[in-house]
Amino acid sequence: MSLFRAVGLRRGGGAACVGAAMTLGLLSPGAAHADAFVPLPDGERVGPGVTLKRTAESALISPSLAANGAGRTVWVTGTVTADVTQTPEGEPGPYRGPNNNPGTNNSSTHGASQVNTGYIVGCQVSIADNAISAGVSGGISTGGVNAGGSVGLKLGPGEVKFVAIDAMDILRAGVYSLEYQDVEIQIQGCAGYAQARAYSVVEIIGDHYSKTTLYGAPFSIG
Repeated sequence: MSLFRAVGLRRGGGAACVGAAMTLGLLSPGAAHADAFVPLPDGERVGPGVTLKRTAESALISPSLAANGAGRTVWVTGTVTADVTQTPEGEPGPYRGPNNNPGTNNSSTHGASQVNTGYIVGCQVSIADNAISAGVSGGISTGGVNAGGSVGLKLGPGEVKFVAIDAMDILRAGVYSLEYQDVEIQIQGCAGYAQARAYSVVEIIGDHYSKTTLYGAPFSIG
């Protein structure tokens, strides 16, 4: 899996671009079983002071090698771009933990504006827009990609979990980009159908606090 972060700062009509690449491990999905490649549509959401986009998203879905119907793996790829036109110059501080509604990664700012992205994964439950906005019934918890570039989930019927992929502080106006490739999500314990979709959130701090959320298209994981 690889992650790439970039920011282009606004300077007198131009932009200075700074990038940092971080590789957390390379993986090669096996071709010995029936993998399914799913291209996913681009998306865009305009909020106060920000235009949030997701492009080049795809998923590679693989059944479990155990062939028991309860396990499967998906590798996800995509690019999230936040074009921020205004934000106070915050100062990152201690993370105070999630305290918001389901469907937005339960994210909360920690002294600075931020863009973050990840995936919502559900077992035998719809994760369509209306289900998320209603506060998905069933257990909801959060997790993140580990240092090995993968995350393992145990899901029972009716359970939904958020998988955090990456985040970046926004300290001033500019264009911020999060790119991820072949992030591995392993799902165990879901004997029925499983579904996933991307989420991306931009929080702008200040007197006119705002949160802009962009969801991706739901896709089946088998």
